[in-house]
Amino acid sequence: MARNQDGQAGAVLMAFVLGAVSGAAVALLWAPSPGEDTRRLLNEKAREGRERAGDAARQGREFVSRGRDSLATAIDRGREAYERRTATAPAAVPAIDEDVTEAPA
Repeated sequence: MARNQDGQAGAVLMAFVLGAVSGAAVALLWAPSPGEDTRRLLNEKAREGRERAGDAARQGREFVSRGRDSLATAIDRGREAYERRTATAPAAVPAIDEDVTEAPA
């Protein structure tokens, strides 16, 4: 479920960023300034947007990597705990073909 929420948060963030960029571009195009200044400002904002998008992508990759590492660690610990438990008390878990109605000796 957390995975689904992370995806939704990412989609909302991306929609917000795209909306902000689109709104800024429209505002600049309608602004009463010379074309040269407007083009320069648009180029500057586009460059900043690319840098921010690159940073966001890098942070997203790092987040996914940390999550993957945490999950792998949790799986390894669970496997180790299971192996320790089955090694120390193998008779505590009845076999499938044993009659479970019999009382243990």
